[in-house]
Amino acid sequence: MKTFFGSLLGSCLGAIVGLLLLFFILIGIFSGMMKSFKTKDVQEVYMNSVLEIKLNHAIQERTAENPFNFDLDDNTPSKESSGLDDIISSIRHAATDNKIKGIYLNLGDIPAGISTVQTIRKELSEFKKSGKFIIAYAIGYSQKSYYLASVADRVYLYPQGEVYLKGLSAQIMFYKKALEKLGVQVQVFRHGRFKSFVEPYIYDKMSPDNKLQLRGLLTSIWGDLLGDIADSRHLTVGDINTMCDSLSISSAKEALNHKMVDSLLYPDEVKELLKKKSGTATGNKMNFVSLDEYRRTFSTYKMSSRKIAVIYCTGEIIQGEGDDQTIGSARISKAIRDARLDAEVKAIVLRVNSPGGDGIASDMIWREVVLAKKSGKPVIVSMGDYAASGGYYISCAADEIIAEPTTITGSIGVFGLLPNAKELMEDKLGITMDTVSTNSHSAAPSLYYPLETKEARVLQNAIEDFYSTFLTRVADGRNMTVAQVDSIGQGRVWSGEQARKIGLVDSLGSLSVAIKIAANKAKINDYTIQEMPHQVNPFQKFLSNLSTESDETFLKNKLGDAYKPIEDISKLKNIKGVQARIPYDITIQ
Repeated sequence: MKTFFGSLLGSCLGAIVGLLLLFFILIGIFSGMMKSFKTKDVQEVYMNSVLEIKLNHAIQERTAENPFNFDLDDNTPSKESSGLDDIISSIRHAATDNKIKGIYLNLGDIPAGISTVQTIRKELSEFKKSGKFIIAYAIGYSQKSYYLASVADRVYLYPQGEVYLKGLSAQIMFYKKALEKLGVQVQVFRHGRFKSFVEPYIYDKMSPDNKLQLRGLLTSIWGDLLGDIADSRHLTVGDINTMCDSLSISSAKEALNHKMVDSLLYPDEVKELLKKKSGTATGNKMNFVSLDEYRRTFSTYKMSSRKIAVIYCTGEIIQGEGDDQTIGSARISKAIRDARLDAEVKAIVLRVNSPGGDGIASDMIWREVVLAKKSGKPVIVSMGDYAASGGYYISCAADEIIAEPTTITGSIGVFGLLPNAKELMEDKLGITMDTVSTNSHSAAPSLYYPLETKEARVLQNAIEDFYSTFLTRVADGRNMTVAQVDSIGQGRVWSGEQARKIGLVDSLGSLSVAIKIAANKAKINDYTIQEMPHQVNPFQKFLSNLSTESDETFLKNKLGDAYKPIEDISKLKNIKGVQARIPYDITIQ
């Protein structure tokens, strides 16, 4: 009887799981039909419409394929999810669309990198050449949202709001004392005086070298932001810095008095103003079009037998397949290889937005870039918010490298970390470990024993060898000597503007600029953009990450900012082998 009920229960559970999978598959098919329907039966854009841009969502490089993001009811639009690609396309198309009279920047905080915001701001600046208006409004401006808003013709603020402009800072959390109390020692192997990823685990404050590079990085980025703001608001950089240092623009009235905003208005007043500027008749409803809605009303596809492959390399570099948020060596290598072997692809653009990661994985991708370059096809790199360490490693062999002025790049250096939890296990928890081995070093490396001198020497030699290889890769790719690369390497990070001056970057610009350069080098005018690799199947990703994401989301929701140290320390167990990644997890605010 027990066997019968056990079998029955197992069958029921199996049926339930099967039905759930069928349910998700049906949703995928249905949403695909809906997406197709929405594309063919385009939503109408009425005359005198205004494109409303909020940017209150995490901005990815590409708009994610989300099967759950569709509207059964046009009166209840789904949450905005436009990626950087679609944001730029929408602004560009709006400039020539006679139904769109202007753009309304309805802003709050912008959860995106500074370079991403800078790219959008540049496109808005181009949009102004059409003669159409841009109006910006916010209850309160963060630094990034004010930077974006400053490009507008008029900047408005809520009467009780604030402009939160105070300068940039970088904060790094240190775990040395906490690890000591736990009885965990972190054994460090690195090359690069600026390679500071390891510092939080072995120090209780920044090293002088780390402070030096951070100060230089922040000064460069801040100077670039202030230059743009000053030009748009007809102020001087000195004036704005003085306001920031004195905190004299924190209130709405002070911001108005110092000409940081043009007027203090309530939301209803802004809408009335927009109605007038768009030519909407009195009493009629204002026609706002969101980014997601507008992107469904036009196509950027061009039919051509000649293609430029844009290969998106986003996230941490790892070995294996990876996904849309990580750079899997196998997946990205295949994409580059496929583009190289495709006769219709005339040029390749690598869009790199990565803090680096696994050294071997970086080298695998670098090899494919070299082979693509040898094939005679132009290979151009476009850098996003980050292209550091491993991110620069996979970029250095390209024919030309383009970065935004605020891109964080360089970080030519490597490290390795190995926690030793022997004291934690034995003294704190009372757990002992005994080992039987066939050879002298069979158990190394281990979490439960410190490394012997010979073992540590082997790991340090591996670090030195990889650093030497890294220098050679960059020297060959950038036509520099190894000594020259070493002098600007040592793990130091640079802004895109700094990197251009020292030869790590050729010129400054966005992905669009990189594509134009690729087309010129390939000597083609008409071409189709082929985005690669294909985005990961959303159902596969949803099912495989369901439990992991829910646990992480639960902890983040419960712990808030306190989740950060738990996340950082937990990374120790996943750091294996030689690492070529940005020297620290940096928070710029």
